[in-house]
Amino acid sequence: MKLKGKVAIITGSASGIGKEIATVFAREGAKVVIADLNGDGAAAVAKGIGGPESAIAVAMDVTNEDQVDKGIDEAVATFGGVDILVSNAGIQIIAPVHLFRYEDWKKLMAVHVDGAFLTTRAVLRHMYRQGKERGGIIIYMGSVHSKEASKLKAPYVAAKHAVEGLAKVVAKEGAEHNVRANVICPGFVRTPLVDKQIPEQAKEFGITEDQVVKNVMLKDTVDGEFTTVRDVAAVALFFASFESNALTGQSLVVSHGWRMD
Repeated sequence: MKLKGKVAIITGSASGIGKEIATVFAREGAKVVIADLNGDGAAAVAKGIGGPESAIAVAMDVTNEDQVDKGIDEAVATFGGVDILVSNAGIQIIAPVHLFRYEDWKKLMAVHVDGAFLTTRAVLRHMYRQGKERGGIIIYMGSVHSKEASKLKAPYVAAKHAVEGLAKVVAKEGAEHNVRANVICPGFVRTPLVDKQIPEQAKEFGITEDQVVKNVMLKDTVDGEFTTVRDVAAVALFFASFESNALTGQSLVVSHGWRMD
């Protein structure tokens, strides 16, 4: 097992990509912390993975400093440390820039950027205290929009670019403590977050939902296919199990060829 004895905290893991990453990590031997705004959903995922010996739930609003600090402290107290953070919590709100409500801008940026910062800061304090021999790994959920732009998604694109910048700084600062940081940049993954966008984009663009899927979301892929949660979890496992600082401050696009670097 690639993660035997490791402790992993995954935010936004009551469903979708985060849930799949938690499941894969547990299968590979990690003790996992299901951190999510949906406390009941997090508890159900933790129970399904195996219960308190291998998985616990922590109700966490990643934009709330006190909740983040207390949640990370609880996880560390329960499992005796932390080795991996997957900063995955996210939301999506779409509108053209000239119509975008400031409160929605702030809400999205808070989840993606403030949430990534607060959870990173909280785990780094523990990782640094644990010592260089144990070190740590931080994995950020970026997006193809960490590198590209799309209409209707100004704060999301800005936030995902910011997360990539944060990862690079953490990679540089964390190196002396044997802490690595990398970014996963998925294309469109058929999760509730994406399903919600399809009718919204159809309305904004004046096209059908099928046209949104084929001509907007998947038009630049090599095969017209969605990226899957399994695809993203496989990349997360690759980053989490990589054994040296040779791979840090990097981003890996998993998008069926939508973005090619």
